[in-house]
Amino acid sequence: MNAINYQQMAFGFLGGLGLFLFCIKYMGDGLQMAAGDRLRYILDKYTTSPFLGVLVGILVTALIQSSSGTSVITIGLVGAGLLTLRQAIGIIMGANIGTTITTFIIGFNITEYALPILFLGAACLFFVKNNFINNLGRILFGFGGIFFALTLMSKAMEPLKHLPAFTELTVRLSHSPILGVFIGTMITMLVQASSATISILQNVYQEHLITLKAALPVLFGDNIGTTITAIIAVIGANTSAKRLALSHTMFNVIGTIFFMIMLSPFSIFVETMSKILHLNPKVTIAFAHGSFNIITTILLFPFIGVLEYIVVKLIKEKDEDVVEHQPRFLDAALVHTPSIALGQVKQEMLSMISIAVKNLSRSIDFFHEHNEKVAEKVEKTEESINNIDQEITKYLTTLSQEHITEKDGEEISMYLDMCRDVERIGDHAIGIVRDVRYEIKKKLVFTKVAHAEVQKLFLISKEIIETAEEALKNNDTEKAFTVVDLHNKLYAKEKEVRKAHIKRVSKQECDVKAGLYYIDVVSHFTRIGDHARNLVEKMIENKTVK
Repeated sequence: MNAINYQQMAFGFLGGLGLFLFCIKYMGDGLQMAAGDRLRYILDKYTTSPFLGVLVGILVTALIQSSSGTSVITIGLVGAGLLTLRQAIGIIMGANIGTTITTFIIGFNITEYALPILFLGAACLFFVKNNFINNLGRILFGFGGIFFALTLMSKAMEPLKHLPAFTELTVRLSHSPILGVFIGTMITMLVQASSATISILQNVYQEHLITLKAALPVLFGDNIGTTITAIIAVIGANTSAKRLALSHTMFNVIGTIFFMIMLSPFSIFVETMSKILHLNPKVTIAFAHGSFNIITTILLFPFIGVLEYIVVKLIKEKDEDVVEHQPRFLDAALVHTPSIALGQVKQEMLSMISIAVKNLSRSIDFFHEHNEKVAEKVEKTEESINNIDQEITKYLTTLSQEHITEKDGEEISMYLDMCRDVERIGDHAIGIVRDVRYEIKKKLVFTKVAHAEVQKLFLISKEIIETAEEALKNNDTEKAFTVVDLHNKLYAKEKEVRKAHIKRVSKQECDVKAGLYYIDVVSHFTRIGDHARNLVEKMIENKTVK
């Protein structure tokens, strides 16, 4: 027997594993870009119940080829308050089932066609200038690369059957299922891709290096290990996200405990089904993986409420989670899913508009009442608006560096412009505060009529912004045109106020110096109206806002 070349074996295995991880992600990117808009639509519209959540989890994971990816997206949506914890637990259960599709694909041996598929994918990428064909190229290149990588790993692992230490380990695994769970968990934690570790297990089992009863605990451990990605994703996240990550871990741990107790009957069941359905060794592991996740979902689905109750009790709400005016919807984990990330930007933008309206309202309260605490609140909120503006801009800049469609690129540009307009509305609120402070300092006095006029201008301005917000939220073109009408109304009112003011000054009904600063206060509203109108003009130009 020839001596084992450990270096060649290690290089072949690690190179194959690296290529496998890249191709799984590359294929997922292609699928995601091809179905990005639908992905967000599905997540927004079809997660009203835990059962629908399970179906959505299966579908989304099948599309992006990563249960960890689905988990991270879902954690982002829960953290943003777009999904309830109960709905999200359903999605995670579905994601666990959806990820088995990858192992079934790997189970069908099409290795001999791997290189032609790779070439076909490359041809679609480099020889055709069409987005759909390019995305198809990514999918095919990733798909072919997966099987080529599996060939590299399989060849690298072949000498292991001649290695006494490995044979001894497999014997120990057969007698110690807990060790198998531990090994599966640790390897998946290191690789952070259960599909990769399960594909390794499929190869090991195909080479008859391990028995089915020894392989199953490793498979269960792979399912626990994959939750580490979700746990990493919630470091520094809010309470809701942490609760979901814990529920994901609990789901797989409870499933593992149940199947460890039922290991012998489950092994017999898988072997029997393998013979009846004439499954090859790789598909047998895929079948076991699918059965584990489907049965665990069926068993735990009625107890979603109990799972939710447990994680809520274990992870308490903290005071720092209730921080006002911090970005709530921008999740870095979603950047690799541009269509969903843009949906988050839209939510953050709407939230920012709402905060700006409240702050404008406070500045008018300060104009009327001269309460310094209100002015301080306006200043503090203005800092928050600026912070959100910076975070959205930074997020959109990062997003623009991803693989994005032309439509997504236009939307990024539109949101950058909108962000600037909302931030300027906030600036005018602080501008009103500064003007009023000067009025107080110089002991200037505005008449009751002036106060009433400012209130009317404010109410029209507020209506414009809120109507613009509603138009953006619901993609309502009629509301957008209403904003234009209100904008004209504001300009007409502002002219009327200026004329009335000039009359008062000429009749010496108000102080001349106070009158000059009154005009400064009034001018803020037309500018606010301009920025609010800009928001809907962008929407009308782009026709559709997600």
